[in-house]
Amino acid sequence: MRASASRALRPCSDQVRLQVGYSSVTGGGMDMVRQLLISGVVSMANIAIHALAMVAIVRTAHIVAAREILHGAVRLLTTMIATVSVLMITHISEVIVWSVAYWIIEAAPPGSNLLYFAFVNYTTLGYGDVTPVDRWRLVGPMTAMNGVLLFGWSTAVIFEILRRTIAHEGSRSTKWRI
Repeated sequence: MRASASRALRPCSDQVRLQVGYSSVTGGGMDMVRQLLISGVVSMANIAIHALAMVAIVRTAHIVAAREILHGAVRLLTTMIATVSVLMITHISEVIVWSVAYWIIEAAPPGSNLLYFAFVNYTTLGYGDVTPVDRWRLVGPMTAMNGVLLFGWSTAVIFEILRRTIAHEGSRSTKWRI
């Protein structure tokens, strides 16, 4: 009976040993904290970039609406094209920030295209053809989380600019249509 009891306990101790080995290889303990801190700093830098772009977009849209340079559908088209273009440039800039961070911390295997790797992570595409080195496994998911949040923020701003532009045009003319 004791022999079977000790065999039943053995897999449990092996599992614990494997988990400890796994965490030390893939970033447990202080490695995880380091990954989260570095990813947090890069995320905050991207949030700052995004905030600056958002302020510029909202102020510019407000100025364009107040000046009434363009009318109707032309104003709407121009405003939306400019807004989305600036947001695309902003997102590309944020991906570049991640790729520079990947380069600094050597997060990807040697010879990897870091800009491509950052794009795949930031957009949550997740091809899986380039994976981070073991000690930086959390950086990819943190990049994806940052991208999802910033894409959501961009979507909200696009919707609000569209709503305000249509509301402004609607208040000027009862005949205005998209």
